[in-house]
Amino acid sequence: MPKTANVYTRVEPELKEQVEIVLSKLGIPMANAINLFLHQIVLHNGIPFDVKVPQKRPLDYSSITREQFDAEIDKGMTSLGAGKVTPSADVRNKMQRQYSV
Repeated sequence: MPKTANVYTRVEPELKEQVEIVLSKLGIPMANAINLFLHQIVLHNGIPFDVKVPQKRPLDYSSITREQFDAEIDKGMTSLGAGKVTPSADVRNKMQRQYSV
């Protein structure tokens, strides 16, 4: 069947770029990936994966004991001492992507 219908959507530029990187590694053009997704919706009679809020959230200081807090600080200091450092802007961006609802 010829492809004659169009689908237009707006997405965040950063998300589009990330998706394009993954798809290029797979050798799949964006249009083909979207077409695969739409076929899967038909085959599953719904979204072909669970759509839910992830259970793992950032550590909430108010929900931990002083000992747990101290242990988290120790882990951070150990990582820092080992040179495992990430710029704060990268951490902020990653958290926004992972935990935005």
